[in-house]
Amino acid sequence: MPESAVAPLACNGRLKPGLRGLFAGLSGKLLLLTVIFIMLAEVLIFVPSISTMRLRWLQDRLNTAAAAGIVIDGLQASDLPRGLQDDTLVATGTRAIVLRKDGTSRLLAATDMPNAVDGQYNLAETTSWGSMCDALGTLLFGGNRIIRVYGPIGDSSMTIELVMSDASLRRAMLTYSGNMLAVSVLISLITATLIFFAINRLLIRPIRRLTLSMQDFSEQPEDPARIMVAEPGRDELALAGLHLAAMQSHLQHTLKQQKNLADLGLAVSKINHDMRNILASAQLMSDRLVDVDDPMVKRFAPKLLRTIDRAVGYTSEVLAYGQAAEAAPRRKPVSLAALVQEVRELLAIEAETGIEFVELVSAELVVDADGEQLFRIVHNLCRNAHQALLAPRPAESSDPRRITVSAQRIGSVVSIDIDDTGPGMPAKARENLFSAFKGSARSGGTGLGLVIARELVLAHGGTIALAEKPGPGTLFRIEIPDRPVSLQDYRARA
Repeated sequence: MPESAVAPLACNGRLKPGLRGLFAGLSGKLLLLTVIFIMLAEVLIFVPSISTMRLRWLQDRLNTAAAAGIVIDGLQASDLPRGLQDDTLVATGTRAIVLRKDGTSRLLAATDMPNAVDGQYNLAETTSWGSMCDALGTLLFGGNRIIRVYGPIGDSSMTIELVMSDASLRRAMLTYSGNMLAVSVLISLITATLIFFAINRLLIRPIRRLTLSMQDFSEQPEDPARIMVAEPGRDELALAGLHLAAMQSHLQHTLKQQKNLADLGLAVSKINHDMRNILASAQLMSDRLVDVDDPMVKRFAPKLLRTIDRAVGYTSEVLAYGQAAEAAPRRKPVSLAALVQEVRELLAIEAETGIEFVELVSAELVVDADGEQLFRIVHNLCRNAHQALLAPRPAESSDPRRITVSAQRIGSVVSIDIDDTGPGMPAKARENLFSAFKGSARSGGTGLGLVIARELVLAHGGTIALAEKPGPGTLFRIEIPDRPVSLQDYRARA
């Protein structure tokens, strides 16, 4: 039994060994279609073939009658004896034989002459199309018709004419058709079988192998043994197997990474929960520092309190981020200069590093944004710039280490540039700029800072992009539009 005539699908979609019929599989269907197509081709060949056979049969009758007619014509007797006429008619299978010579006609032999004939055929002037139509007519409707057939004798000017029944002609044509049908069926079966085994070997088996590999992999995608082993080859199926194996490997790696991320997210959530409790205790203790009558403490206590408050807020937002639920921005007018000053103080850039922090923000510039979220955006980008500038540089490098934050308002949009003179963004980090765990520019980084910054900017309806700059370093440009004002609010303010 051929391998491909297999496999009805089970209820769960799994291919199982079994056979509902010979033509249940692709190979069986291919076998059936091959037989059908070859038989159709044989039908197209059959019509001209049966037409040629009919013409040859009639021509043989004319040649036999012509030979007898020439002999009879040479006898010089006016009429043949009745017995000799009957023998001649039986030998030629005709009812009448007429010889036309030098413009005269001579009835050589005749018996039971009909009153009329059903068809006349001139073999010297027949066409291919007419011959095929006549052959089909004889095959389908003949058997009891009287026909008149005539044609020249060789290259002479004599013509032989026969009147005969087409019963014997139709029997010969039916016999020929049966033989041709048997040969056609045999040829189609042999050809279809050869094609069947060839296609089964070249196509069906590789396709089934691909299908079974996909089914096995879908059951346990984490199992490395389920990855398909590609077979060597250059054809399309070999390339499909190669790409399937690569896709399965990549998918397995991705699933493993996703599982690790899920485990990491669970661990971060647990750690974050405990960290929030610790920060809450630190917040309570730091509240008491406000009452300490020390100028230094009074100077730094508000900043410490704000920092702890932000840390507590961050822990809550980390939990929200793990649940893919970033809080909607609570927008209000925010002084960008004061916000950048807070970012600078939180970075606590030491003088020994030689890093400058340049603020080019007008004190009057106000941004319509969520202050805490905008702080996180600017702080993430400035912190990345700070870490990039702390990286070792070549000894011959004399470029200054500088972070520049500049901003301007153009209409209803505030554009914020965060520029640094660091080593710049590597090509791999550029390709995965805003992808978590892929877009980090430094070893050990997660790339979450840019991802979070982008989400917060998009929540404000703005854009963030890596801008081109002529010198070394990295330049991020943030554009945040003001909220659209309704006509009612505008009239109320007016």
